[in-house]
Amino acid sequence: MSQRDYYEVLGVSRDASIDDLKKAYRRLAMKFHPDRNPDDESAQDRFKEVKQAYEVLKDDEKRAAYDRFGHDAVNGQAGGFGGAGGAGFGDINDIFGDIFGDIFGGGRRRGGRARANRGHDLRYTLEVDLEEAVQGVTREIRVPGIGKCSSCSGSGSTSGKMKVCSTCGGAGQVRMQQGIFSVQQTCPTCGGSGREISDPCNVCDGSGQVRETRTLQVKVPPGVDDGDRIRLSGEGGAGAQGGSAGDLYVDIQVRPHKIFQRDGDQLYAEIPISITTAILGGQIKVPTLDGSVNLKIPSETQTGRTFRLKGKGVQSVRSNRPGDLMVRVVVETPVNLTREQKDLLKQLQKTLQDGDDSKHSPKSRSWTDSVKDFFDRMGL
Repeated sequence: MSQRDYYEVLGVSRDASIDDLKKAYRRLAMKFHPDRNPDDESAQDRFKEVKQAYEVLKDDEKRAAYDRFGHDAVNGQAGGFGGAGGAGFGDINDIFGDIFGDIFGGGRRRGGRARANRGHDLRYTLEVDLEEAVQGVTREIRVPGIGKCSSCSGSGSTSGKMKVCSTCGGAGQVRMQQGIFSVQQTCPTCGGSGREISDPCNVCDGSGQVRETRTLQVKVPPGVDDGDRIRLSGEGGAGAQGGSAGDLYVDIQVRPHKIFQRDGDQLYAEIPISITTAILGGQIKVPTLDGSVNLKIPSETQTGRTFRLKGKGVQSVRSNRPGDLMVRVVVETPVNLTREQKDLLKQLQKTLQDGDDSKHSPKSRSWTDSVKDFFDRMGL
């Protein structure tokens, strides 16, 4: 299958909302579904392509990975598709289960297994210093949310006894009619479990959930960057009536650093040097994330010159070698000079002016010539 851009496949912009995605998918799925095009193999291929694009973009985590890394980040994750002739495509009404679920207030089920009772995913923003992001750190966080009721072990029942759901007869699903579409949805009474609680727990009122604040250990791997996300499986909100817990997503936020700025694997630093060091040359100590190093400054160094320190940058979680540290020097003008120091500078100034000025200040001379040419062209 052609690896076209998923947004292009659905005909939507990259900032399209979930509603825009649903509308585009519904329109294209109806157009290319194999049941409507039994003898058109190209339509079947287009249907596969449309379904794969929608499966990725409707999922926040897969969409974020796709936006950042393209097809390599999601290949093999969008789910399998059936073979030719429409096999494995499912009933055409089932295509819209997740779309019309918003109308009926339920979620689509796959393979007969209810997902309605799964706990909510949670997000937590963790601030770390640059050094912690580069070297890795284990941090303790406190996460408020919904946990499993200890009184009923999350079942929602005091005795643990359940009865067959009177609405769906234990199937966990009911069929709803919306216009020409017949959509199978999660049972609103039992939430897809197929069972009802006969004696609800008096602590959680039968939900199997209670509010709690948990303390968790988060292992931040070396090389993470601002905006990276760590997934803690099963550490989200507890599921209702014994359902599985959601996941906790820890978003990394790196605090600004006083010395370094980071761009991917590269580090950047701006370091002031004295005017005498710039003129005569010398050595300065440059801080790095693993200690200081000596940097040789050649004579006649101009402000803004950048030096590269190889391997002194960051080794991100996505690379196998560290980047470089780029040091930009800035010549600092001395202040609070004594009379003697000012007299010495005046003597230096006089010796420079007595000779060929362009010899000592080639950039200044070049700039002056450019200004003169500009005024001549303007007739000023």
